[in-house]
Amino acid sequence: MNFTLLITVILTAVTLVAGAYVIAKLIGPRSYNKIKGEPYECGIPTHGTSWLPFTVGFYLFAILFLMFDVETVFLYPWAVVVKDFGAAALLSIGFFLVVLVFGLAYAWRKGDLEWK
Repeated sequence: MNFTLLITVILTAVTLVAGAYVIAKLIGPRSYNKIKGEPYECGIPTHGTSWLPFTVGFYLFAILFLMFDVETVFLYPWAVVVKDFGAAALLSIGFFLVVLVFGLAYAWRKGDLEWK
């Protein structure tokens, strides 16, 4: 198999990204000072460390969002080809949706969707 086109595309992409990075470093403005290196907290000076632990609720909410976001990614290609596969496609996506609904019901019953 001839990979010339693939290698050309990869080399072009790497060259353009590296070139843009080098040009930005060469002609970009530079101002280094102590204030610029501090974390931004709405203009208020920081007190203590800026590394504060997040509650598990943030992570759980993000994972649930990603789960249902990925669901839509899988539903779109299925909707495009559903006519070609008939009842088998309908059963498979039905099973997929049932599993997701059970997951949503579990998270809801457990109280993970309530923002505390």
